[in-house]
Formats: sequence, structure tokens, C-alpha cells
Amino acid sequence: MESEAAAVAAEATPGEWEWLASIEDAINSTFDPVADAVASVIFYAPTLGGVTFPLIVLWLVVAAVVFTIYFKGIQFTSWRTSWDLVRGKFSRASDPGEVTHFQALSSAVSGTVGLGNIAGVGAAVTLGGPGATFWMIIAGLFGMCTKFVECTLGVKYREVHEDGSVTGGPFRYLPIAFERFGSGVSRTLTIVFAVALFFFGAVGGNMFQANQTFAQAREVTGGEDGFLGSSGSALIFGLVLAFLVGAVIIGGITSIAQVTSKLVPAMAILYLGTCLLVILGNIPNIPAAIGEIVTGAFNPEGVAGGALGVLIIGFQRAAFSNEAGVGSAPIAHSAVKTKHPVSEGFVALLEPFIDTVVICTMTALTIVIADSAYYAEQREVVAGGGPTPDGVVVTSRAFETFLPQFPVILAIAVALFAFSTLITWSYYTMKAWTELFGRSKRSEAIFKIVFCMFTVIGSVMTFTSVLTFADSMLFVCAIVNLLACYILLPKVREELRSFREGRRTGAIKEVPVEERATT
Repeated sequence: MESEAAAVAAEATPGEWEWLASIEDAINSTFDPVADAVASVIFYAPTLGGVTFPLIVLWLVVAAVVFTIYFKGIQFTSWRTSWDLVRGKFSRASDPGEVTHFQALSSAVSGTVGLGNIAGVGAAVTLGGPGATFWMIIAGLFGMCTKFVECTLGVKYREVHEDGSVTGGPFRYLPIAFERFGSGVSRTLTIVFAVALFFFGAVGGNMFQANQTFAQAREVTGGEDGFLGSSGSALIFGLVLAFLVGAVIIGGITSIAQVTSKLVPAMAILYLGTCLLVILGNIPNIPAAIGEIVTGAFNPEGVAGGALGVLIIGFQRAAFSNEAGVGSAPIAHSAVKTKHPVSEGFVALLEPFIDTVVICTMTALTIVIADSAYYAEQREVVAGGGPTPDGVVVTSRAFETFLPQFPVILAIAVALFAFSTLITWSYYTMKAWTELFGRSKRSEAIFKIVFCMFTVIGSVMTFTSVLTFADSMLFVCAIVNLLACYILLPKVREELRSFREGRRTGAIKEVPVEERATT
């Protein structure tokens, strides 16, 4: 799920519903001081070379670099192993767990690929110019190792219940990591993580996604004067969306994985295919655009802070996009069918590559290569100290350079991205709920009803200050999670050595096709 939800939230409350607007205003005015206070701490941003740099981004990037050095660049040397594992070559249908490697990867990717890959990147290349793309790629490549570490731990310390379901991720390895500081500290930090994850999942991973899905649907159906512009349409839309979400999440991670394993490839092909058409439709501009991306990374024009400024913008976009280190993805990955925890680490490292190196980069390339008049105009506005433009519009105008109808495809992609994010975050949020309120069928049923209610509310209302607070909560998770990852690094190295030794001696060998876990 993308953070920066509040920054890109659209005004989606129907103007006719004044009583809803008054409730929203009351909640925002009451919550503003709390949201601002928390955000000022979590997103504390000292000025560096004329550019503000949130320390939480530095926390994420430094961890990615440290882990990469510790494991000697494993994300660059293990491509064949990762690919073989995704294809199921080393996992049996009888292995403990609920989903295949491919389904676990699809579920986790669906939680990170969202509106930020479209709107966030559009804003990033406008603020930082084409050079931001270069640093975005670099940060994404380093983030792959963070996912390797946290997802290996998520599987290593998971609990497989009697009914075959799994509870894993930070909820199981945080207590192990922090037990040296005493049971009180260990339990407190785990609860802090659970509360933060629940709050973000209910608001940023649910309400915001529902809100944006309705806003985009209304936009392409004629806006206020169109099919979805009438009074009550948002409520009806929310009820329909909640029904679709409920139909998927009622079956748990198995059902979610079955949907995302089909939805993620489909939406990726739709969106990336459209980007590729725009790029190929502007072939003469490709060499110059690539040159701008490389030179703009080190010698940018019109960017506050110069080369340092564009580096910060690129790193920030990547860190906020792939969520490497936040601790959400290990929850989905821990449900995988495997006997070897590090095997899922190899699979998980592909996630930032797909999310940031591929999808975010394709969005950036489309904008830079299309070089629409709107993009050039907004870059001048930003360079002159003006406001950051709506990133969706920047991307949409790039699509229009190829065909006027392409923004409709963009709206469909946004809807698919939002829905996939929503259902995956339902699983993450449920695990936080059961950590706080206990694991039982009744507790899980109550959660699913509550989650779907938030979906309806999100379609009708946008609580901007609550979304700001939710964003902060996501990165509270990152602070706690990465501390645990640092402490448990030796355990990950032990798992890696064990797996490699098993492959060398033949103890771990390729599974016959008929015995493999299949999608």
C-alpha cells in the first residue's frame, strides 16, 4: 500500500451531502493537532543542502544498504534461484503453509503496487526532473535485500495452526528479537507495531483506496454531471465495493492469493502495456529521454538542492513505494508452502524490483519520453516555487500524447491497483486485529464486517488529517520492524548457509512436477 495517502487524496465527497461534509470537517478539525504532532515526529525532516529530507527515508535507505553489504549483494547474484523458486521447483504440495511461492509474491506485490506508482511517480519526476528516475531505481535495487531479510524472518518464526492456517511476519519475530530486553519491552513493541499496522490498514489501506476508486470512476463517467455524480452514488458504490471485497477476504489468504495471482499479472500487463505503447509511439524521443535521466541524476536543472535534491526525491519515492522494511509484506509471504524459510526471502526480493524498478520506472519513462506540454509547464511552476501538481494528471497527460482515450485505461488501472491493495491490506490488518483481540472464528468474522464498513465509509468521505496520521503509523511499523531485523541478521545468515549447503549436497533438490505446490 502506498503511503503519502493524504498528499494525493482527492476531494471525493459529493457536494450534495452537506451533512457528511460537516461531519468530515468536525473530525478533521478535532484530529488535526494529533495528526500534525505525530507526523512532525515520524516525518521529521531536517534541511540538507536546501532540501528537506525525512529521517524515516534515511532509516529505510541505510538499512537497505547495510543489509546489501552484509549479504554481499545477494539480490544481484540470486536471480536464477529466485526464478526457480517462484516456479515452484523446490516446494511440495505437502509442505506446511497455505499458498505457493508465486501466490505469496502476487499477494505481497498487490499490497505495494498502488496509486503511488502512478500519481507519486508523476509528482516525483515533476519535482526532481528525469534524474529522480535514476535514484529511484538505485534505491529499489537496494530495497530488494531488505525484503529478503524481513520475509526470511517472517517464515522462520511463523506459527502453523492446527487447521493449516499460518500466523507469521513481525508478529512472531518481533518478540524473539526483543526478548533480550525483557518480556515487557518485547510485548509493548509488538503491540505498538500491531496498533500502527491496524490503523494504517483500516484507513490508508482501505478507506483511501475505496475513496480513490470512486473518485476515478466518477471522473471517467462524466464527473459531477455523470452517472456517478448524483446524490447517493458514493454510498451505493461503496456498498458494491464492500461486497466485492468481502467476497474475496471471507476465504482468508488462500482466497486472496487466488485472486491476486490472477489480478496482479493482468493489471501489470494492462498498465505496462499502455506505458510501452506511449513510449514506442514517441520513439524519436527515447535517446534524449534516457540521456536526461542519467545526466539529470548528477546535474539537474531547476531542482531545489541540485544533485542532492534529486537524489533525495528519488530515494523518497522508492522508499514510500515498495515499503521495504515496513514489515507488512512478511505477513503475506509467511503463508507460503515451504520447509526452508530463506526460500521465500529469495522470492520476496523480487517485489521491490517489480514495484519500483519496473512499474515506477515505466511510469517515469512514459512521462519523460512523452514530454507533454503539461509536464513541461508544471516543471516550470515547481521550479518557480509553485505547488506540486497532481501526479495522476501528469501521467494522464503523457498517455494522451498517444491517444486521447488512454486516460480511460489509466482509470481502469488505478481501480485495479486500488482493489488489489485493499484486499491484501485486509489480510495484514486482520493479523494485527487478531494479535490485539485474539484469534478465533468469531473475532475474525467481526473484523471482516468492520473492515467492509470502513470500505463504505471511505467511498463517501475523506478524512485528510486521519490519513496523515495513518501514514505516520505505517512508518512507526518501519522503526520497530527494522530494529528487529538488525538484531536477527545472524539468524538469516544461518538460514542462507543451511539452504546453500542443502543445495550443494543434494539434500534440497528439485521436486518432481507432479508433487509441486501449484497455483
